[in-house]
Amino acid sequence: MSGYHLTDDQFIEEWKKIGSPNLFAQKHKLNPRSVMNRRRSIECRYGITLDTFNSQRVDAIVKRIEQTPGNARRGIEMEKGRVVVFSDAHFWPDDYTTAYKALLMIIKEFRPKVVIANGDVFDGSQASRHPRIGWSKTPSVKEELEACQEFMSGIEKAAIGAELIWTMGNHDARFETFLAAQAPQYEGVPGMTLKDHFPLWKPCWSYWVNEDTVIKHRWKGGFAAGRSNALNSGVNIITGHTHNLAVQPITDYNGTRYGVQTGTLADPDSEQFVHYTEDNPKDWRSGFALLSFERGRLMLPELIQVCGEDEFEFRGCINKV
Repeated sequence: MSGYHLTDDQFIEEWKKIGSPNLFAQKHKLNPRSVMNRRRSIECRYGITLDTFNSQRVDAIVKRIEQTPGNARRGIEMEKGRVVVFSDAHFWPDDYTTAYKALLMIIKEFRPKVVIANGDVFDGSQASRHPRIGWSKTPSVKEELEACQEFMSGIEKAAIGAELIWTMGNHDARFETFLAAQAPQYEGVPGMTLKDHFPLWKPCWSYWVNEDTVIKHRWKGGFAAGRSNALNSGVNIITGHTHNLAVQPITDYNGTRYGVQTGTLADPDSEQFVHYTEDNPKDWRSGFALLSFERGRLMLPELIQVCGEDEFEFRGCINKV
């Protein structure tokens, strides 16, 4: 029974048996903070004290994925294994890029435990807050959605057995933001959220591997976003958004951690970008990241970078797709 359906008397009875916010939350599938808030509310309303009598050090530390409500965060404990992270695909119809084809090859070869679409899978060119540039023609929302389904289906087939995660990006959010503004009466109707169209992919804002590695679409911006993210977060952090492909380590008294930027699965010179960048040079690179964990530790992240037509660099070799 979910804890949200417990009466006050039932909550009090359960608390007297368990005596730990963390254990209570685990049993009743709740967020530990929600349990503590409910306990304080009951104490104030009834003038009683519900003591924590089963607090051990491991229980007192709330795991990172349990610190937010719902599925804003997801995560996994991984002693050994691999994670593939790609971002900023901005899928358009018939746009089978070299990076996309390399992604399928790497997934099939390394069999990652988790594949993460780290934001901006959907471009949303016609659902943007930005005005149309000149008479430029872009795919309709329907055409873009069908393209995303086609490309994501290809990844699903290559990644059989892997957990499929979609950390939402600002372009992905356009799908629902536009509908919420224009047709609020349709809230809750099937098909009105992006996740309705991709049932195998689990959406969230961030994905944690163990307690020291987080994958999310964006935080700090600019060329040195990777270093800024790692410096300010205190953990390994893997982000997209900038279209930059880079690994930026930082070492201090706590050891070495990594700020990783995962580039773009799109071609930086493709039609999605040419007009709003005014055809300026772009410090972007097409590719993605392979993360390897040994003994629960993130090893030096590896990058797969497109270096030519149907060619990509990886581990000192030029590979053909």
